[in-house]
Amino acid sequence: MHDVRAIREDAAGFDAGLARRGIMPMAGDLVALDDERREAVSALQVLQAQRNALAKRIGEAKRAKSDTAALEAEGAALRHQMEALEARVPQLETTLRDLLASIPNLLDPAVPPGRDEAENSLEKSFGARRNYEFKPREHFELGEGLGQMDFAAAAKLAGSRFTVLRGDLARLERALGQFMLDLHVSEHGYVETTVPLLVNDAAMFGTGQLPKFADDLFRTTDGRWLIPTAEVALTNLVAGDILAADALPMRLAALTPCFRSEAGSAGRDVRGMLRQHQFYKVEMVSITRPEDSAAEHERMTRCAEVVLERLGLSYRRMLLCAGDTGFSAAKTYDLEVWLPGQGMYREISSCSNTQDFQARRMQARFRNAEGKAAYVHTLNGSGVAVGRALIAVLETYQEADGSVTIPEVLRPYMGGKQALLF
Repeated sequence: MHDVRAIREDAAGFDAGLARRGIMPMAGDLVALDDERREAVSALQVLQAQRNALAKRIGEAKRAKSDTAALEAEGAALRHQMEALEARVPQLETTLRDLLASIPNLLDPAVPPGRDEAENSLEKSFGARRNYEFKPREHFELGEGLGQMDFAAAAKLAGSRFTVLRGDLARLERALGQFMLDLHVSEHGYVETTVPLLVNDAAMFGTGQLPKFADDLFRTTDGRWLIPTAEVALTNLVAGDILAADALPMRLAALTPCFRSEAGSAGRDVRGMLRQHQFYKVEMVSITRPEDSAAEHERMTRCAEVVLERLGLSYRRMLLCAGDTGFSAAKTYDLEVWLPGQGMYREISSCSNTQDFQARRMQARFRNAEGKAAYVHTLNGSGVAVGRALIAVLETYQEADGSVTIPEVLRPYMGGKQALLF
């Protein structure tokens, strides 16, 4: 969410920031709309003062038993003008708020130019890709071959883009989530948190899902929303609060189901588990002071990388370019895991610094060194997507006979089992 006062102070800088996202200049229109709002508020205040003075004159005239018809006619005219302005001011405020809420975050200076994911910047790579003496299968071939991944049963229950897992494969998915959550809590200092899976409009607005991305969400008949990520609930825990400086940084993690309508993705990744309406994810959220958020972003991304390294998966870190950076983010790193069955890298984690963009929408603040209320910075990251980690483990650790070796770090969660046997 943007502050029109800041836009007024640096209109050229704001428009330059929009240009980096390929958006036409808007500062002039925003300032003009705010000027109109201010003028309407000022005019209403003048009329209110005139009405109060006129009421006093009418009272004096009545006490003097003088004719008040002309004064009362003047009062009626004032009321008519005031009613028009009292209707107009909220309209202008709503229009300005909605317009400001529709504008994405300005990008961090470190974000490179570019139109789409093809122009993202490679920051690092980890792990050698395994060489196979056979043609690697895709995850759905392995899962169906094991008899433990069932898309037909899921379609019977809920339609496309759902999966039923059974037996050891279902346990492996659970093991991945538990391993990730335990790692982030015990070694990375995140506080395990259980949150509602249903949230209200204000929560979705606070993290930037509403109003722009309503079509990507599932809404219940009572007006609540299924969370697309635990980021929504975790970040909104500080909505409307003024935190003590020593309460920061606040680091929270949750393992939850996530729900996405996948609007606009028809025909993309229709086979397998890559793009689902329902999936599990471990989410990390940090609330920091402004001066600490850049370092926290690096730290959070590293926490996600450790997950992939402990699992022995090959991955790369990408700095997203301007055209690929999400609505609320000022800067984003994507971690992309190598999938041998597909023969390509696919996103498995996205770690973003939104700076004060979400905090302004949520009115989340802290007491700074001067004792004044200032906006916090918020960050979020996947630590990581459980379903995609399952895909990566299946494809990376597959054997020629269709069995899958279980990574050592997951074996304690699997009762010591070493492989999924064909």
